[in-house]
Amino acid sequence: MTRMPEPLDRCDRPWLHARASIEPDEPAIAFEDRELSFGELAAMAEAAAARLIGLGARAGDRIMLLMDASLRMVEIIHGAQRCGVTLVPLNTRLSADEIEALIADAEPRIVLYDSLHAGKVDAIRRRLAAVIFLEAESELDDAPMVALPEVSSFDPNSVQTILYSSGTTGRPKGVMLTHANHWASAAASRANLGVRPDDRWLLALPLYHVGGLAIVMRGVIDGIPICLHRGFDPGRANAAIRTGAITLMSAVSTMLVRMIDENGSARFPSTLRCVLLGGGPIAAPLVRRAAALGIPVAPTYGLTEAASQVATASAGDVAAKPESCGRPLPGTEVRLDAIDGEGRGEILVKGPTVMAGYFRREEETAAALRGGWLHTGDIGHFDDEGFLYIDDRRTDLIVTGGENVYPAEVENILLAHPAVAEAAVYGVADREWGQRVSASVVMRAGQQITAAQLRDWCATRLARFKLPATIDFVASLPRTASGKIRRHLLRKGVA
Repeated sequence: MTRMPEPLDRCDRPWLHARASIEPDEPAIAFEDRELSFGELAAMAEAAAARLIGLGARAGDRIMLLMDASLRMVEIIHGAQRCGVTLVPLNTRLSADEIEALIADAEPRIVLYDSLHAGKVDAIRRRLAAVIFLEAESELDDAPMVALPEVSSFDPNSVQTILYSSGTTGRPKGVMLTHANHWASAAASRANLGVRPDDRWLLALPLYHVGGLAIVMRGVIDGIPICLHRGFDPGRANAAIRTGAITLMSAVSTMLVRMIDENGSARFPSTLRCVLLGGGPIAAPLVRRAAALGIPVAPTYGLTEAASQVATASAGDVAAKPESCGRPLPGTEVRLDAIDGEGRGEILVKGPTVMAGYFRREEETAAALRGGWLHTGDIGHFDDEGFLYIDDRRTDLIVTGGENVYPAEVENILLAHPAVAEAAVYGVADREWGQRVSASVVMRAGQQITAAQLRDWCATRLARFKLPATIDFVASLPRTASGKIRRHLLRKGVA
């Protein structure tokens, strides 16, 4: 008899432990040459939890991760819930300086990293003597193990993860997502997609992004096995899909373009029933191209502050409305705060997936959640059938390859150079990346520097994806009467 996955019925107990207690022998995760059952994965997560406690971690402490996707990272994610600590996964593409600033902000008890990022850790650990740094694949195994307490219930509204997202001022903000937020996100996705006996997620997104982390949660909550890739490679992703074992996948536009290009004119197998497509602006031509090759694309709109998806289209919607991200998911309310007479407005979101707030940012939390609604800063409109369209994503926000870049953060680095008087950073449409980071710079009188030299200056202070692809030198920046930079003119090449 074919097994039909059943979702867990309680949010307030460690999810992997609960799943393993009812289905210990069912497949949980495949990674490289290993495949583990829920029981085997739970035993590994229990050991990780025992070692974290042995290192002095206590419920409510923050544990920071600087790791690429791996089986060990999944163990730690579930082990953290077992011992009640809050996870703070970091974008591994950040520079050492950026990582140090986030450590200062989050004040974690322990930072776990993998060997690929040991160089960044070595650059900062001497200045952070109060923090325990451990190489997760080796040194964590040497940590003392302490007997775990009996499994007990926890407060669903306690913070499970803190995910950092840049702010409009350039100061990163830690988005606090509770156990209840992640649980509600899984429930909303399940209500939208359904669950089938043969379902298996292909997870090639980073686990420090909410989209990747959400699949780790859903796999255990819904009882669906995951095929985890260490990083995204279009050939490897396509090969996994061609086996017929993959039914579900989440991707950003850049990933999908590369998969299509690698696969050529061949159609994708009918066993692939849905590809959730998000992480930035989604071009209608890409949606049409994917559909023509048998890829059941479901454009989504979401954000970290809402624990992933807010609205998602279905495969049936795409043919008629390729530019829409669908309707709000079950349990999520969306309304618009009108900004013009054409039906456009700022997108406001309410529901159980909305964050608890920004970590240690009371004023910014109050502003974002005023009136009981999450004010996204994104601009959109509804059509007569209730389908949501995104007109602009936070106006100034640049989304390149699924990564968010806020102009102010890059501008602050440019302005720190002694030769730069003024700087404006903005996104320019790019076929492969969605947008590319561009900058216009006004030099100080008597100073000279090349675009390459200025880019090298940024490269030592910013993650690679934040670096300006192009830097133009201009005599002045276009501004409004109140002094705000008119970025839309710079995008058009008018300065």
